[in-house]
Amino acid sequence: MKNIAWSTDTKQELGRLLRDEKPQIVHVHNTFMMMSPSVFAACREAGVPVVQTLHNYRLFCPAANFVRDGKPCEECVEHTLLRGIQYGCYRQSRPATATVALMLQIQRKRALFADSYVALTDFSRNKFIACGIPAEKLSVKPNFVYPDPQERTAAGSHAVVVGRLSEEKGLHTLLIAWKRLHSSIPLSIVGEGPLLPELQKKVSDLKMTGITFHGRLSHEKTLQMIKSARFLIVPSECYENFPMGIAEAFACGVPVLCSDIGGMREIVEESRTGLRFTAGNSADLANKVAWAWSHPEQLVAMSKRARREYETRYTAEKNYPLLMEIYRRAAATETTETPVEAEMRFSFSQG
Repeated sequence: MKNIAWSTDTKQELGRLLRDEKPQIVHVHNTFMMMSPSVFAACREAGVPVVQTLHNYRLFCPAANFVRDGKPCEECVEHTLLRGIQYGCYRQSRPATATVALMLQIQRKRALFADSYVALTDFSRNKFIACGIPAEKLSVKPNFVYPDPQERTAAGSHAVVVGRLSEEKGLHTLLIAWKRLHSSIPLSIVGEGPLLPELQKKVSDLKMTGITFHGRLSHEKTLQMIKSARFLIVPSECYENFPMGIAEAFACGVPVLCSDIGGMREIVEESRTGLRFTAGNSADLANKVAWAWSHPEQLVAMSKRARREYETRYTAEKNYPLLMEIYRRAAATETTETPVEAEMRFSFSQG
């Protein structure tokens, strides 16, 4: 935990690398937890612009996901990070959360920000703007899938869920929805996480059949599991940025049933590349699953459109020019603190 707030070793090592290699751009994905905001200090001293992809909400939420007790929470934005410490949002620990809050305090007081940010969806971009990042510093570039896994050649025989098994992923809602179904639809759950034992017990207690927990699979086997499914389900009840599983399903020609929350509502187009249901509403989810399973012809049409969506937006070839334009703009930007960033720093120091 000692390197979360600040890592002198990282700053020194990166400083040497920047002097030796003289890069035009540094692209940061995640400095948490070992590298710390010292990365930005090293880049500033070397005069190298920084682009940061915002895969989560760590800049404004110690837990990184705007989630508390399995539901969306933005109290650290609406008030101060002291709320997160009070609730012990990071690892359910007040001391651990305080360490993350200290990291954010150091970053803000020293104005250690990137010169340009990449959001994965318009939803997350707007959320970051509302939190205080200048709009002109935020570009949208979605995730992409490479290499192309190729479109599946046959309709699937089950439904599949892929991802971390944790409270905010809506898995309890999923199981309640499955209990509501009048017909037996096979369900494959791929992934692991803290909720796994509880979910397995629930399936056993409710005497539910046709549900298989596969645990964590290799990437290749996960793609095979997606290809063999009629549809992928993403029942999250949090602000997902851009789940890779959705892009991978589209690449495989598999439609997606997802919660109508966060960035997913702009990724999955209703009745074209999949269906959306109200987050946390098991009845709505059950209705959408039943409809999709009983309308194979419409599902085939969605599958074709999902694959075209991948080819149009989520290939490496489509993604590359977007990234190069972001680099070009960042390289032309002076590495100075903006008035809004100064206000963020001042506001936090007063809070």
